[in-house]
Amino acid sequence: MPLLPPNSRIWFAVLLSVGWSLSGLAQGAAHPLFRARAQAEFLRTQRQFEANTNDPVAAWNFGRASFDWADFATNEVRRAELARLGIAACRQALARPPQSAPAHYYLAMNYGQLAQAEAPSLAAYKLVKEIEREFKAAADLDEKFDYAGPPRCLGLLYRDAPGWPLSLGSNRKARQWLDRAAALAPDFPENPLNLAETHLKWHQRAEAEKALKQLAAVWPVAQTNLVGVAWEKSWQEWTARRAAVQAEFARIYQGKGGS
Repeated sequence: MPLLPPNSRIWFAVLLSVGWSLSGLAQGAAHPLFRARAQAEFLRTQRQFEANTNDPVAAWNFGRASFDWADFATNEVRRAELARLGIAACRQALARPPQSAPAHYYLAMNYGQLAQAEAPSLAAYKLVKEIEREFKAAADLDEKFDYAGPPRCLGLLYRDAPGWPLSLGSNRKARQWLDRAAALAPDFPENPLNLAETHLKWHQRAEAEKALKQLAAVWPVAQTNLVGVAWEKSWQEWTARRAAVQAEFARIYQGKGGS
């Protein structure tokens, strides 16, 4: 099953006030079909992992599915349980050489789910550094994994985390990593979409307009390449986000520009 891109927002509320694109947007996560698919994938990868716990690929795939299924948790206790399953599986994958970019990547993802479940707390606060470390490890090993997923997620983390002294937020680092993701995988809609949202958030009209035009250019190509049931949730989320950023751009700049 194709890797599903991280497309939604996690808020480390109250304690951190940090939101970043890791788990499903509300409109996608609420869909019963997507919920059923995530549960089925979780159970499938769980069986594979339990049948061969020494297989690092089976381990990180279970970590991926645990993250996705945790996105549908109806309470934070269940979210934390699923996140810990994913964390344990990814750590097991990393216990065997060679080092695995996917295992570091989904370890960071599941740390994000756990932080959301435990916020507000000191434990959730401390997890932000763990998330940064694991995404950096994934980037060092394979920065192109999941359509430049490690740089993308680092950019979103730096963009939305509070800055010093509360946390590690940095607009400079956010721009650096989001630009890197877009350079590595320019045809993946998530990357120019993140840039458009980011520049609009920072009130950078020219840069936001450029990103929207880039998104418009890659959109029809991606619609022919990223097809099938594995991408339906992503397209629902991307379509909603694209419409929202276009509308906000038009509202702020009186309908001038956009795509």
